[in-house]
Amino acid sequence: GEKLYKCLDCGKCFSQNSNLVIHQTTHTGEKPYESLVSGKSFCQNSHLVIVQKTQTGVKPFECPDCGIRFSQNSDLVRHQRTHTGEKPYECPDCGKNFSRNSSLAIHQRTHTGEKPY
Repeated sequence: GEKLYKCLDCGKCFSQNSNLVIHQTTHTGEKPYESLVSGKSFCQNSHLVIVQKTQTGVKPFECPDCGIRFSQNSDLVRHQRTHTGEKPYECPDCGKNFSRNSSLAIHQRTHTGEKPY
């Protein structure tokens, strides 16, 4: 979509005003969403919700194959690849596939010679 909302601090543009408002907290440092359990604050309510699920132990997402439960759907989706064998991340250099994007990123260092440590 068209990006009509512009950050006056850095010039970055957004298609939704709500995304601009969230972005602006990177400049102000504002973190209006506070966890009553830990006292930690977050710039986005969605981040607080994720942390609260972890803090309270709520795990609404259950694997239909083995019954393991997760607090985030993204964790369940990643876990399900252990059952399906799905490896959606392909190395553009050699064609090797990985179940996690982070594993692909580590693998790609073998092609660049990058040593991060």
